[in-house]
Amino acid sequence: MAYIQERTQAKPHPVVHLSTQTGAAGPGRPGHGLASIHSDMDENAGLSAQELVKSRTYSDLDIRITEEDSAFWCFMNPQERPSFTRQLLTELADVQLLIKSLLSARPKPFEYVVLGSRTAGLFNLGGDLALFAEKIRQGDYKGLKTYARACVAVGYANHTGYGNGAITIALVQGDALGGGFESALSCDLIVAERQAKFGLPEVLFNLYPGMGAYSFLSRRVGMMKAEQIILSGRTYTAEEMLELGAIDMVVEPGEGETSIREYIAQNRSRRTAASAIYKVRRRVDPVSLEELNDIADLWVDTAFELTEQDLRRMTRIAAAQDRLRSRIVESDASKTG
Repeated sequence: MAYIQERTQAKPHPVVHLSTQTGAAGPGRPGHGLASIHSDMDENAGLSAQELVKSRTYSDLDIRITEEDSAFWCFMNPQERPSFTRQLLTELADVQLLIKSLLSARPKPFEYVVLGSRTAGLFNLGGDLALFAEKIRQGDYKGLKTYARACVAVGYANHTGYGNGAITIALVQGDALGGGFESALSCDLIVAERQAKFGLPEVLFNLYPGMGAYSFLSRRVGMMKAEQIILSGRTYTAEEMLELGAIDMVVEPGEGETSIREYIAQNRSRRTAASAIYKVRRRVDPVSLEELNDIADLWVDTAFELTEQDLRRMTRIAAAQDRLRSRIVESDASKTG
């Protein structure tokens, strides 16, 4: 396997549902909530966990369980810009409730949760910048705070192993910027393909990454280095992040999924110990939900101090993300056509 190096390394999680315009609820639609998921499980009591997961469909997510890996795979596939839109966040919250419910069964249907992306060349570009600018210009403090706390809830669920000892793995096969990098940092392990890039560009429009970057990154590389990374606004290669200790493995392009499967197989006999070590890590150097929410609230306060010039920079970056998404869609269409 193409490892360069490995870096060794509850509470129920909150969910904040964001309003979306998705129409009536149905199987797999966001906003089901825990009661609806339990109802689905009761109605489909004869189904295996794999069959239950397969029955749930989402517009912006691709989910499955592979029994041979004891893994729940969740791939982001946003239909809008490749960032944490309200639609993607709401669907992630719904899937995380599903994961938590399934992990309450004995025996557990899976022991690993893998977060990846189906967007070629991109993991996730972070927060919904167009939404940020809109909320700030409208003076919608409550709306932006709701969004920020929804992002925190998603990261906190990953960080805590869903309260059931799941080992969480980020599979980064493309660029992970801003909130995309934050979501990867919330996982126990970060496996990156060599071509992946990482960065926290928020300083470019006079803001900082407020949904977990400082908390998670400082626990991996130390406060001083975390601040240097955040304030630089620069993009780092996967190898650079590995050398800093910010990620755990670098593998060759196209080998990410295979490498994770091999990692799981090779560590099967040590899985219980590994899960316990991650619990110990969280006990020794905890990241609390209160800490994450406080930082997110300060981020909202700071966002409302931005100037119109800062907001114009933000919207230009959002427009560039839209153009990038369009090029990817066109490229995919030409390949399949």
